[in-house]
Amino acid sequence: MKSWRQSQILELVDREAIPSQDVLRKKLHERGIDATQATISRDIKDLGLVKRAGDGAYRRLGLEDSSPLNAITEQTRSALEAELGLPVFTGMKHWTPRIADAAESAVSAGAAQVVGLVLAPHYSALSIAGYREQLERALAGHGELRFVESWHDEPGFVELLADRVRGTDAHVVFTAHSLPARILEAGDPYRDQLLETSRLVAEAAGLSAWSFSFQSESPTGEPWLGPDILDHLEALGQQGVERVLVCPVGFVSDHLEIRWDLDVEAQEKAAELGLQLERIEMPNSDPQFIGTLGLIVRRALSVPSPA
Repeated sequence: MKSWRQSQILELVDREAIPSQDVLRKKLHERGIDATQATISRDIKDLGLVKRAGDGAYRRLGLEDSSPLNAITEQTRSALEAELGLPVFTGMKHWTPRIADAAESAVSAGAAQVVGLVLAPHYSALSIAGYREQLERALAGHGELRFVESWHDEPGFVELLADRVRGTDAHVVFTAHSLPARILEAGDPYRDQLLETSRLVAEAAGLSAWSFSFQSESPTGEPWLGPDILDHLEALGQQGVERVLVCPVGFVSDHLEIRWDLDVEAQEKAAELGLQLERIEMPNSDPQFIGTLGLIVRRALSVPSPA
């Protein structure tokens, strides 16, 4: 039997940490692109890093050098490591540290089992599946992978969010990152899992007025899942709603999608409509959240991932 101490945890980051402007310039230069501030705004999507980071979002949020997500990710990793008493490594799909590098570190540290846990509760073939595929390739022949596909209905996660909306007299809007609508044709569970999380939180908190919308759609030219939060706010205003509390069930940290799409764009839209809009505090490295992640990892170590 493999020892608990032979296990390592890979914390896989969804909506990944934002690199500094200097790093972006370096990457653009490596691709032969003139790395002016304006060029960063135009060409950052070509790097596959993060949308909107170069078009003023940094400066308006006071984030000239980097995103708070970098620090939050490290705080979460460190806290989970302390919670479990096991090494925890951070791996990213589109930025450093790469998933392959994290897997190599885990194997080098003597891991016989590796738990892959993405910091995103809801499964989609367009998101979570990609993390698993990269981790499987990196670990091939070097360790047993126990991958957490989804934790959208985890009781501790549901209760944490319920605590943040319980007792409000505002209309609660649950949100998550939109994805191309074509995922529904393939039977992707993403939307259903999001709606289930929202329902569970609403029931646990005793909410009577709540709804769901997507956010952060990218302009790819194809239909994306809706309604979008900005359109939804308009509809709520027309219904006579005056106060809105946003609960981003699809995110667990202060991503740019939270700090910009909600705290700036949605807030500006609400002001235009005469609505009072607030959002919950994100889980980030909250001890209650870390405890929930610890339970998920411990359970994964007792049940192998399906082939």
